Amino acid sequence: MSKELLVDYAVFEVSPQAINESLKQNNGKLIVKGVLQRAEAKNQNGRVYPKDTLVREAKKYADSFIAERRALGELDHPDSSVVNLNNVSHNVLGMDWSGDDLVGTVEVLSTPSGNILKELFKCGIKLGISSRGMGSVKEVFGEGDNTLEVQPDFELIAFDFVSNPSTHGAFLSPVNESKGSSTTKKYNNINKIITDIITEF
Repeated sequence: MSKELLVDYAVFEVSPQAINESLKQNNGKLIVKGVLQRAEAKNQNGRVYPKDTLVREAKKYADSFIAERRALGELDHPDSSVVNLNNVSHNVLGMDWSGDDLVGTVEVLSTPSGNILKELFKCGIKLGISSRGMGSVKEVFGEGDNTLEVQPDFELIAFDFVSNPSTHGAFLSPVNESKGSSTTKKYNNINKIITDIITEF
């Protein structure tokens, strides 16, 4: 099987009030935390990532990129396996597993794209965090529908912010880095309203 660029998304929401709190608590830095990717669950692209493959790639990514503070991502997905520094908006600070969810802490940078990202959050726009990698898929048959299983040759490249999420029920929220705790807010209704508006177009 030949490798192709695989792009998958997780919805995430940050409220304007929570953003202001995060900026105050982190010396002007916006830091968000939430699900980056989910293993063993079919996403809206019809793909399933086996957990052993994601565990392996998350460890490689942490050892090679996060540890060296170069786990950079872009605002919007390029059609490339290379991270374009001109469009970098954020840096992944850390990742941990919570069951089958790969949870990450992400710092929004003060770059031109990072400032756009920050302003979108302040306006209450719901965005997605998207994994970008190279790999092949194999069709498998589930209950009533076909599923594409990501194969062991998958290589994780980056996580990008995008406007089109596809992983169900994954949200990021601002955190207080000094205390290491999340400040989850009650904005599920806003999330639903924005989703309804977006899907009308």
